[in-house]
Amino acid sequence: MSLPSPLSRRNFLALAGLGAVSTLASCASTIDNGPVVSPVQYTGSPRPFRTWFSSYDGEQPDPAVIYASVEDGGFVIPAVPYKQIDPRFYRQRVVDPTGEAPGSVIVNTTQRMLYVTEQGGTAMRYGIGVGREGFAWQGRGIIQWRKKWPRWNPPDEMVARQPELVKYSIANGGMSPGLMNPLGARALYIFEDKQDSLYRLHGNPDWRSIGKAVSSGCVRLLNQDVIDLYDRVPERAPILVTA
Repeated sequence: MSLPSPLSRRNFLALAGLGAVSTLASCASTIDNGPVVSPVQYTGSPRPFRTWFSSYDGEQPDPAVIYASVEDGGFVIPAVPYKQIDPRFYRQRVVDPTGEAPGSVIVNTTQRMLYVTEQGGTAMRYGIGVGREGFAWQGRGIIQWRKKWPRWNPPDEMVARQPELVKYSIANGGMSPGLMNPLGARALYIFEDKQDSLYRLHGNPDWRSIGKAVSSGCVRLLNQDVIDLYDRVPERAPILVTA
């Protein structure tokens, strides 16, 4: 599967304040810690998705609790005004609609949903924002790395096009972690065929983007959700991104 050039399709997310977006986010970054290792080998094809409305009768996370303000890594993440988000995009447990093995991550870009499959036929589901049509990578890979409060390193080609980003260039050490950083509280880095896909699962302070196709290619979650996802998904976990 060919991957459109990430350097020609990514822009920088600049926040005028928390939750206010003035431009679109880039999630391209540079990884310089650790060897590239061979990805998990896959065979067969997943069963088709069932409807997103897969029922589950057990206890669900309380959105008032899971989307409350939280201190993490020295940063205070603001509460999410969850009542202004379509409830189907709340973090919740569902009957697994994916047919993938337990411990897998599945992103369905059409549904705007991310699933982590569990033992016993269930999955934890998260609402996401996805790349605009034509920019979203699809395929199988692995979660090569996970980072808490990652730095953001715009590629040199992006800095050449947008000189205002030079202070965040790779040579200058990138953008420090924080609430203004485009990658948010966590980033999970996807590799395909031993190569960095430049595709990320990452945090995002703009709750308005959840359920929409607004980012420049990567999968964005609420910061509270990406922290939960990080704790559930180990490095080297298999991932499938599909429409």
